[in-house]
Amino acid sequence: MKQVLIVLAAIVAGGSAFATPADDRKAIDMKIVADLDTRYQAAVKANDADTMAKILAPDFVLTIGSGKSFTAKDLLDSARAKSTLYEHQEEEAGTQTVRVWGYVAVVTAKLWLKGKTDGKPFERKLWFSDTYRKTPGGWQYVFGQASLPLPPETAPAH
Repeated sequence: MKQVLIVLAAIVAGGSAFATPADDRKAIDMKIVADLDTRYQAAVKANDADTMAKILAPDFVLTIGSGKSFTAKDLLDSARAKSTLYEHQEEEAGTQTVRVWGYVAVVTAKLWLKGKTDGKPFERKLWFSDTYRKTPGGWQYVFGQASLPLPPETAPAH
């Protein structure tokens, strides 16, 4: 009887004590998109245009904090030219959030970038949101938006 009451309490408190097939599918999609976005960031770091091309939708657009936009072709041409060489191009651990709504998913994370563009060094952190759509062939990266560079972090005063 005690176990039945615990299950009933869980149902009342959380709506359901068991995951539905839709919940399971959403969790799987969240994992797929999280991994895909992490793979995309690694491909950018390595200037791996072939992997980037497999992930980017043909109509992809990236808008950065200044308002400037880039197409998939722009990003792939830059990777092939290796005009930017990255020392760091990774999400900060623990900052990635993935949200899925049916055939659309959004990944948000804080990104640390460090390297050289055309020989000029840079280092910055920013927040981004990457939007994916589910297609018959799998998830595709369709839209990215990146913040302006964040102010430098300072150590807490003692």
